Amino acid sequence: LASITNNLLGISWVDSGWVPILNPGNVLDYFSERSNPFYDRTCNNEVVKMQRLTLEHLNQMVGVEYVLLHAQEPILYIIRKQQRQSTTQVIPLADYYIIAGVVYQAPDLGTVISSRVLSAVHGIQSAFDEAMSYCRYHPSKGYWWHFKDQEEREKAKPKTKKKEEPSSLFQRHRVDTLLLDLRSKFPPTFYQPKPGEKPIPVEVKKEPEPPTEVVKQEEREPATKSSAPAPPSKPPPEKKARLQ
Repeated sequence: LASITNNLLGISWVDSGWVPILNPGNVLDYFSERSNPFYDRTCNNEVVKMQRLTLEHLNQMVGVEYVLLHAQEPILYIIRKQQRQSTTQVIPLADYYIIAGVVYQAPDLGTVISSRVLSAVHGIQSAFDEAMSYCRYHPSKGYWWHFKDQEEREKAKPKTKKKEEPSSLFQRHRVDTLLLDLRSKFPPTFYQPKPGEKPIPVEVKKEPEPPTEVVKQEEREPATKSSAPAPPSKPPPEKKARLQ
């Protein structure tokens, strides 16, 4: 019984024999059936029913009672369980709603908030767990995402070999610079107009150089005239060995 009372929010009750004849006059009798787990047999309604009194006598009693709070024929009925302390003072304990003959207990505000929070936390936790399942790590690469649909796309794509570049942009730029430098230092002597034709020698046009030799000779002549002939240098005297 304890487990049933603790899980009243997760169960429902129905008696199909009463469903076609339900109305505001007999809905409390339907709710007070012995097989209904929501009905408390120690309530004042059971005392009035055993004594064959009318429901108006409930206002003069003290204790737990059930009253019809709202009726929307033929599908919706709301029954309230309350603690009567006097003829004018009652404390609501629980509400039950009957939809198409099926009885449910209405949850309280704390239960609704707790259920919504748990649902949100469960959804967030499931999202984090799923995200972590797609996370990969390698010491050389670091972290990356690996999704299942990515594997399917890779399998569906036709396998194409990647073209390997023979050199990088930096290498090609350096080689071009070196080739231009070599071409400027050593120009080609032959060139081929079209592939397969005979190479043609390249005519290198040399610019005429000024006659520097004549100018140099003229500059040397006055220099030789002005300079006098130097006397021949005498060798140093030879040292003779002394006789002892």
